[in-house]
Amino acid sequence: MAIGILNNALTGLAAFQRSLETTSNNIANVNTEGYSRQRVELRSMPEQYTGAGFIGSGVNTANVSRSYDQFVTAQLRSSISAHSDVATYHSMAAEIDNLFASQDTGLSNTMKSFFNSVNDVASAPSSMPVRNVMLAEARSMTAHFNIVGNRLEDMQQRVDSNISTVVEDLNQLASGIARLNVQITDDIRRTSGKQLPNALLDQRDVLLNKIAENVDVSVVEQNDGSLSVFIGRGQPLVMNSIAYPLSVQSSQLNPAQREIVYKDKAITGQLSGGKLAANLRFRDEVLNAAQSQLGTLVLGFATEFNNRHAAGVDLDGNAGNALFAFGTAQPQVTGSAADPALRLGVTFTPPPSSAPLATAYRITQTTPTHFELRNLNDNSMTSYPDLAALQAATPAHGFNFNVTAGSISVGDSFVIRPAMDVASKISVALTNPRQIAAADAAGLPGDNRNALRLANLENATLMQNGKSTFNQVYGQLVADVGGLTHAASISSNAQKVLLEQARTTRESLSGVNLDEEAANLIKFQNAYQAAAQAVSMANSLFETLIGVVR
Repeated sequence: MAIGILNNALTGLAAFQRSLETTSNNIANVNTEGYSRQRVELRSMPEQYTGAGFIGSGVNTANVSRSYDQFVTAQLRSSISAHSDVATYHSMAAEIDNLFASQDTGLSNTMKSFFNSVNDVASAPSSMPVRNVMLAEARSMTAHFNIVGNRLEDMQQRVDSNISTVVEDLNQLASGIARLNVQITDDIRRTSGKQLPNALLDQRDVLLNKIAENVDVSVVEQNDGSLSVFIGRGQPLVMNSIAYPLSVQSSQLNPAQREIVYKDKAITGQLSGGKLAANLRFRDEVLNAAQSQLGTLVLGFATEFNNRHAAGVDLDGNAGNALFAFGTAQPQVTGSAADPALRLGVTFTPPPSSAPLATAYRITQTTPTHFELRNLNDNSMTSYPDLAALQAATPAHGFNFNVTAGSISVGDSFVIRPAMDVASKISVALTNPRQIAAADAAGLPGDNRNALRLANLENATLMQNGKSTFNQVYGQLVADVGGLTHAASISSNAQKVLLEQARTTRESLSGVNLDEEAANLIKFQNAYQAAAQAVSMANSLFETLIGVVR
């Protein structure tokens, strides 16, 4: 009897020692990222049959398990991805919104000051000081255009850098999960599947959450304990012990445009969620659109002013020259082509008028002989019988379209943004105030008729096929960016609430509660002391028995 009591007590000591160790480990990891609370699972050892019945033979430590639910974990991962996406998008969109809407950096005041100086020239067309002021205001306005345009180009470079950084992080995280898959499967195999390496599983979940911050993922658990990780439309990022890296390459048609490449195939449009999708969406929905709208506004304004200025006469009786120059402006080209060798030579050319200008056009080859040019602002379309006819029409829209290598195939489609960087390239061409063409005819002192026409351009509906003034076009730009930013703010706040709820659910299930662990310490300590007392009592009984035999 004493031996049975001793055996039971010793198994209890071992079990409660494991429980105390596990509880202590929980307390030590209360602030460890991704740690899941662990519990010792105790199991009664097989009973021994005696003539008096079945007698217990102690307790056994069956397993040390972690508090884990795959559905709660998947929901948290999904919420992390969604919140990271909208929060990153909103943060960058807000920068552009502040750039355009601010009184200090917006363009309304500087354009108003310029037109005020034009009105002053109309009031005193022969005054050299007034003419000097007009040139100074023109330079100040173009400098402001340049600053805003360069700021947008800096953001383009920042987006490219963000994309490259995120892809590098994804590749490192994928490699880390592949290595953990190997360690986890080895440990599970070592215990014949009866024990799980809890710490390694937690580490892998942390890496998965970090991947989710960068891109939306789906996870499939394999029978051996490893995980397969997929992104986009089912592209495997990790399969068992193998990680498949992503890369960043220049677009086929536009070296300045970055594409995400998986196994030599661009998957940019297939990605969603996380910082990666946020940067791509921001680039395509906000930044490119803002640059195009700003450039189109500046191009239309400069074109109409140059046209009207050329119709006048300066103080020396010469015909007016262009007041503004466009420098080395270069359109943006995006799209896809069946021929991998296709290269397009799309160059900027000043249009004859601002009326037909759009922020973007889509060129599509619809049949072996026909091409379509679609205005993406109003969705109007013109069809051309061949490439030569299309090429002859494009200069009216601000660009020349040429094929420099390869060939266009039926179904190929290209988006052209002619004025993408006009704002950062525009400058004042005139240097002599005498060259301001304020007069309508030579030899008439005080002639200000052309200066009046120049001043009237401020409120003339010349843009968008005669529907909008320059200020209205700028107002639409501010409204478009502001609308996208506001919508992103609402989504960001909503996703933040959902993320907090998902984290709370996960913490209630897997997090360490110090009050609960303190109570467990006392419980297991008392159980350990009781088992020790049983050992002492068994020892006393054994000594009594030995004493009787003696």
